[in-house]
Amino acid sequence: MSMPHRIALLLLCALTSVLAGCASPVAYENSPVAVTNQADAHEQRAWDNHFRFSSQTNAKAPQRAQAPAQQGLMQRAHAVVEQLYEFPKLMVGTILDRGFDLVGTPYKFGGDSATTGFDCSGFVGFLFREEAGIDLPRSTRELIELDVPNVARRDLQPGDVLFFNNQGRGRVSHTGIYIGNDQFIHSSSRKSGGVRVDSLEDRYWNSSYMQAKRVLAAAVPDA
Repeated sequence: MSMPHRIALLLLCALTSVLAGCASPVAYENSPVAVTNQADAHEQRAWDNHFRFSSQTNAKAPQRAQAPAQQGLMQRAHAVVEQLYEFPKLMVGTILDRGFDLVGTPYKFGGDSATTGFDCSGFVGFLFREEAGIDLPRSTRELIELDVPNVARRDLQPGDVLFFNNQGRGRVSHTGIYIGNDQFIHSSSRKSGGVRVDSLEDRYWNSSYMQAKRVLAAAVPDA
């Protein structure tokens, strides 16, 4: 079982305990509940780098008066559920933070190591494996076939995986990770310095762009 699904299972167990009236919340090791401060830190770093993560606002309907004990139980239950749906956002933060730290790492064909270098798919796979516990296929041809949602370019969000045809052969040949503001991070080539940030508005990348996939959707348990 992958790390995201293990954490989701722990969260669901915590929710069950809360609704059953457990006297005190359980803090599971490695659960999103235990790393709220870490999530805040990652989000702040993302703002400092001028990349905005999408957010949602939830309108709350008026509720009838509840006994204090019941209110406490419901508040804890809502907190668990909110953490479950914030988990992909936390992973976006950790993935992009690590990616920014690796800017300047040399390009190496077939590489997937922060020490010796990355090729494009090795870089994407390294970040998702190390920071989100998601094992991805090794090649761009396999990556683009993943059974995860396709994303229209107008709907791109940080963390989406991008695919390019930059060799003029009509098939995928490059990949990177969207970071917001029409920019993406990738391991480009030996000549261009390896891991770097580029813009989708650049004529070269705009013309070779193919599609995007929301790989982090695999981290959210099925409804």
